[in-house]
Amino acid sequence: MIQSKLSVDLSDSFEKIPVKIFDTPKQGSIHAAKEIAALIKEKQKKGQDCILGLATGSTPITLYAELVRMHKEEGLSFKNVITFNLDEYYPLQKEALQSYWSFMHRHLFNHVDIDPANIHIPNGQWPKEEIKKYCQKYDQLIEAVGGIDLQILGIGNNGHIGFNEPGSSIYSKTRLVSLENSTRIANSFEFQNISQVPRMAISMGINTILKAKRILLMAWGMKAPIIAKSVEGFVTEQIPASILQQHNDCTFIIDKNAATELTRIKSPWLTGEVEWDAKTIKRAVTHMALKMNKPVLSLTTLDYNENGLGDLLVEKGEAYEINLQVYYMLRDSITGWPGGKPNAVIPNHPERSAPHPKKCLIFSPHPDDDIISMGGTFMRLHDQGHDVHVGYQTSGNIAVTDEFVTRFLDFAVGFENMFGIDNKKTEDVLNEARNFLSTKKLNEVDTSEIRNIKGLIRRCEAKATCRYVGLKDENAHFLNLPFYETGTIQKKPMGEEDIKITMEFLNKLKPHQIYCAGDLADPHGTHKVCLDIIFESMKRLKANGEKWVKDCWVWLYKGAWQEWDIADIEMAIPMSPDQVMKKRFGIFIHQSQKDMVPFQGTDNREFWQRAEDRNANTANLYANLGLTKYAAMEAFVRWHY
Repeated sequence: MIQSKLSVDLSDSFEKIPVKIFDTPKQGSIHAAKEIAALIKEKQKKGQDCILGLATGSTPITLYAELVRMHKEEGLSFKNVITFNLDEYYPLQKEALQSYWSFMHRHLFNHVDIDPANIHIPNGQWPKEEIKKYCQKYDQLIEAVGGIDLQILGIGNNGHIGFNEPGSSIYSKTRLVSLENSTRIANSFEFQNISQVPRMAISMGINTILKAKRILLMAWGMKAPIIAKSVEGFVTEQIPASILQQHNDCTFIIDKNAATELTRIKSPWLTGEVEWDAKTIKRAVTHMALKMNKPVLSLTTLDYNENGLGDLLVEKGEAYEINLQVYYMLRDSITGWPGGKPNAVIPNHPERSAPHPKKCLIFSPHPDDDIISMGGTFMRLHDQGHDVHVGYQTSGNIAVTDEFVTRFLDFAVGFENMFGIDNKKTEDVLNEARNFLSTKKLNEVDTSEIRNIKGLIRRCEAKATCRYVGLKDENAHFLNLPFYETGTIQKKPMGEEDIKITMEFLNKLKPHQIYCAGDLADPHGTHKVCLDIIFESMKRLKANGEKWVKDCWVWLYKGAWQEWDIADIEMAIPMSPDQVMKKRFGIFIHQSQKDMVPFQGTDNREFWQRAEDRNANTANLYANLGLTKYAAMEAFVRWHY
């Protein structure tokens, strides 16, 4: 094991690398862009070149967009900039859509005044027998220009930096590497399926990275566990990012979601004085109870003292009284009435009793998130008499395989033939689709007709789900937000048209309750954009003085990738075994998303399996804390605006 040489005075945390936390990825990206811009300008004043090490992937996209904006609007010049990219897939032609050569030109180089001769990216077409020689030349060229002044990094879920997988030597230099399957799965959203992801890549080595004078590692969203291990754990080659503890000028730039596992965020009482409000007490006690595998009401004074919570006893009194307070908070979050219990006065109930029935709106980013993420609550709202509507924000057409297109067109031709309907037009569409799909190149954008057919398939599945729950057809609304309709994995940012459509829809419906996906771990980023659109729309409607907005409560659910921390849950809807099965059958209606789903991220389980495991785990956590044992639970957190 490598021992850290870095000594950083961080008296209020356990962090061995400086960490800057921002509310949003955009804010963090702007901060990094300002540092890069300042360095470029400083070098320009001295008549020197600025040597940047650059990364790819979804993490730095906003950073590059900000640098492009600075170039176009503030006159930031890149004429003195020399760049070296961390890595490239192997083998892969540089013109391929998924190549990092294409990525860098698409997001940065094509939009600034950098000299093409100053751009250096490993070549995924180097002859294999000569790669070692080319890699040596790559490192020599970096040294020849004076070394990298500032290196940008991302981080993988397994802690890799560049493509230096766990086990990579601290002494490694630029070389051909074999990619772990977890890395290939994580990157499969860039490809049609996992089989098309290259098994190898060319990557700067850890030694090459550590030679950079300054390092900025950026991370957003679901990277919290590995961030905590990298900055608070031991230095080990099994977590390559932890080796950055040995660098004397490295900073991690992360958002709030990526910071959740840091001790100063997760357990602030261990880092110094803390303000003991109700939420902090709930978090501290529930985490202690789960760590000790004890029900909340069984925790003792000794447990508090041995787990760093002695100050809480001093400030708030006996362990038993604190236990009761937390137990009641957990108990009061559980309800079988997500729309509020009618004709009842329950002071600590998560939702209002009146009005009843409520007009409830479920926003679903993709055409199946409603049933996957909150199917039990969805059905309960309808069964309890509320006027339930679903707003499907995107068409979801990119997640339909080509085979489904010809299958459904074949059915349409057969259906028309069966009933004597002229099917010449449908046959022509079928033949055109077959011809296109038979010669379709890797990641070639579908024709508008095929995209529309894929969208129709998902729309029909969504409508069938609503009917299964009991909704009328007119209660299913398809917004088809424009940001999604690129035909590619990469979507547009939130636009004014998206906000306009959403505001008009909300103003027409005027709901009492809104449910929307607060899951920012969606590998394509669609959920994040959809959530931002809702937030911006609600803020503008409130500013416009729309009266209904004041009486509308917004509840956030998690999608297929994560669940809320048990201490954050404000409303938990229990489900019986029969309700779990009914939800499963509702998910099964989405046949285009069963079995092998394109672009499903790092989790190989089907969506119904993810949902059931997640809901069962939430129920088990409540039971372990001493609450009633249910088969499953769906969890929600309220958003205040």
